[in-house]
Amino acid sequence: MFLSTPERGRWRANPLIMEPEPAVQTFELTRRYGDTVAVNQLNLTVHKADLFGFIGSNGAGKTTTLRILATFLAPSSGTARILGHDVVRDADAVRHVIGYMPDFFGVYKDMEVTEYLDFFGACYKIPARQREKTVNDVLELVGLSEKRGAIIGALSRGMQQRLGLARVLIHDPQVLLLDEPASGLDPRARIEMMAILQELQRLGKTIIISSHILSELQTLCNRVAIIEKGRLIYSGPVQGVRDQMARGRVVWVKVSSDAEQAVQLLRSHPEVAEVVSADGALKVTLSSHETDHSLVAEVLVKGGARLIELREDELGLEEVFLRVTRGETQ
Repeated sequence: MFLSTPERGRWRANPLIMEPEPAVQTFELTRRYGDTVAVNQLNLTVHKADLFGFIGSNGAGKTTTLRILATFLAPSSGTARILGHDVVRDADAVRHVIGYMPDFFGVYKDMEVTEYLDFFGACYKIPARQREKTVNDVLELVGLSEKRGAIIGALSRGMQQRLGLARVLIHDPQVLLLDEPASGLDPRARIEMMAILQELQRLGKTIIISSHILSELQTLCNRVAIIEKGRLIYSGPVQGVRDQMARGRVVWVKVSSDAEQAVQLLRSHPEVAEVVSADGALKVTLSSHETDHSLVAEVLVKGGARLIELREDELGLEEVFLRVTRGETQ
């Protein structure tokens, strides 16, 4: 059955710690072009069923890394493994378990949608009697069932991107390597693409997605890696990099009572680092990211202030990216 859900929750047994199994690992992965080091001793781990965001400026080494993982480039040194297969020594095995979608890909514009997918199904040696069902399955998954007889050249950019994703899925790979899959799409098409990726993760696929649209990655991905000049700066949960970069938790509050009284109440507490008035509200910076924002409400209410609004100011992934990178390229 196509796109059947694999076992979830497989965990590596360890008497002290339980860790999810790795789907993709790189070890000191390096790629040089002459004197230029495009990927520099990259150590990366992507767990099974991760929706993993790969973030970096143009020229940071994202595409080179994905091309190595897809077996199109050989590393200059170091190694990479996908589901236990070495990308150099076991390249054929790797190609059977991955689906790679480059940032720019060609399509046969004079072919029909089903004809195009049937061709790639044949390339993957899917038996003819199974290909029709497989093609129908992937078209339904990417929302192109109604375009099955359309000429590819007549499709919009967004539909062609979804067709490219359908092609990647034709052999039911376990790991997807997607290089800027939403590039050039309008807002609606991007939202639709991200919804498809979330469904693929729900089905148990491991997905690595590079993108410049960081606001979407922060809600889409459960883990991210930030790379600059070929070097890994951060890899881990999205909230983890926010916590590392946040100088202290920021809370916005509004009171219906005397605002100056509220300012004095908050400033007198040792866990409040700063209080400033801005846009009719109070911006409260706590001294530690570990301090719960409920402290602000407790201080105000106990002091007699009438609190009407409280919200936490969450550090966005775009701001984190600007803080941890310098904009340097190769």
